[in-house]
Amino acid sequence: MNAPLTPSAFEPRGKRPPPFRWPAVRLWSIRQARLMELVYYALEPLFVTLGPLMARIGFNRLERPVAALEGAIKGALFDCRMCGKCVLTATGMSCPMNCPKNLRNGPCGGVRGDGKCEVYPEMPCVWVQAYDGSRRMQRGDAIKIVQPAVDHRLKGTSSWLRVVRERTEAGA
Repeated sequence: MNAPLTPSAFEPRGKRPPPFRWPAVRLWSIRQARLMELVYYALEPLFVTLGPLMARIGFNRLERPVAALEGAIKGALFDCRMCGKCVLTATGMSCPMNCPKNLRNGPCGGVRGDGKCEVYPEMPCVWVQAYDGSRRMQRGDAIKIVQPAVDHRLKGTSSWLRVVRERTEAGA
């Protein structure tokens, strides 16, 4: 691309977009959002059942290996940024942290007519993909739920382990 990149208030002029690490797999995962949703809701109860065992081992002791495993799997499938508070099941299996503006609740006003990003014109808008993915999901209306802002203290931590911990402590 020889044309200058579109400047924005969020990125310096000429800055290249972050690497679109696994575009084919990420786009496949969004197209297969229904399958991904089924897998997630099948595995979640299994992990929660293991909660008492994980509590005995120690959630803090498990954090690093579980976060590494989660990062590898979700990184490959969804280009996950490991924000620590995963909302993939509410965003059509499109990770909103891939948005250059880190928007968690829908697109900015600059989505291009072809569905591309305002900041990086060569990148598909994360939220256009999220909407398409959510239409394929049984619980696709979850995209309408307003998500809280990202808690940056959780970056790099396991959201899987957090769900298990919260459910285990709530059931105790």
